[in-house]
Amino acid sequence: MATGAASSSSLVVDEEDEILMLYGSESGWVEPKTRCDHLVSLSSDLTHIPTPDTPCNRCQHPTENWLCLCCKEVLCSRFVNKHMLEHYKLTNHSLALSFSDLSVWCFSCNAYLDAEVIMPLQSVHFTAYILKFNEPPPLRAMECVQITDNRADSSTSRN
Repeated sequence: MATGAASSSSLVVDEEDEILMLYGSESGWVEPKTRCDHLVSLSSDLTHIPTPDTPCNRCQHPTENWLCLCCKEVLCSRFVNKHMLEHYKLTNHSLALSFSDLSVWCFSCNAYLDAEVIMPLQSVHFTAYILKFNEPPPLRAMECVQITDNRADSSTSRN
């Protein structure tokens, strides 16, 4: 913060929050990553997780909470009291699942991760979905993949 700047932290938007607002969740559609180098830090048991209505472990805020996918602590978002962001800065636990929309965020990559595509995240996404909606998630439509028919090419070369 520049010298002589206001000391009120409620008026100050730090650079990280400003970047998130410009390029993250506040800007509209964000394409989640389909790979991440920080998955090695995932908890070994992501099938047994707290329920989505679990309040923040620090301030007891009831909504906008995230699950740390490394230690399974539930903490509030950067839009509440920033306890999950503080947790990342203190522990370097990069991966968290939002109980609001079941998205997965990697703090180190500064990006959302596609939990339905990334194999190590599929079980926690599935479990969180069932805990939140009392039913399994709908099957995700497979993305179109263009497949060429090699048989047509090979049949013309047999002459």
